[in-house]
Amino acid sequence: MKILVVDDHALFREGLVYVLNGLENDLTILEASNYDEAIIYLNSHPDLDMILLDLSMPDKDGFVLLSYCRKNFPLVSAVVLSASKQQSDLNRALDGGALGFIPKDTTSKVMLNALRLIISGEIYIPSSMTLRKNNNQNTQETLTPRQQEVVNMMMKGHSNKKIALEIGIAEATIKMHATSIFKRLGVSNRTEAALMIQKLELFK
Repeated sequence: MKILVVDDHALFREGLVYVLNGLENDLTILEASNYDEAIIYLNSHPDLDMILLDLSMPDKDGFVLLSYCRKNFPLVSAVVLSASKQQSDLNRALDGGALGFIPKDTTSKVMLNALRLIISGEIYIPSSMTLRKNNNQNTQETLTPRQQEVVNMMMKGHSNKKIALEIGIAEATIKMHATSIFKRLGVSNRTEAALMIQKLELFK
């Protein structure tokens, strides 16, 4: 497995590399301190599996890099590692295709478990930033516009494939949005999601 770490603080990268070595034995870790270095690594390592990126960098912010990665390297799992606790940053990251949002003050154990979850095909959202099921206003407000669009089409019975064709994005991205939506609603499948949406009276 090969992971690219993108952060402008050398000390943080050093600590993160130490933690990541506990992920698995056969692991290669690359380090970039800015956007330009990250682009070079992305283009020169076609076997890259994951990129861990900070949102706050001196040249271009992490959202620009996330967008570039999603557009040009859709098979690379992008994970945001940030000091931000803003719900808006979480929403923007997930809407941009990130598979996880890990706060920098997360313990090493939780971080490794989060990465293992992402590697297994899930999306990681810290529990402190998930939504309460009984707060319908917050639930709707913190779903991104794209996720609201996906929810509306799911409620009409459209398959992931049909939604992808209608919106014009990859089916895999629709699956990622669906997983994130389920987590936010506190459910595990479409049927439960539909019942919760009806209960909360969302999207009327």
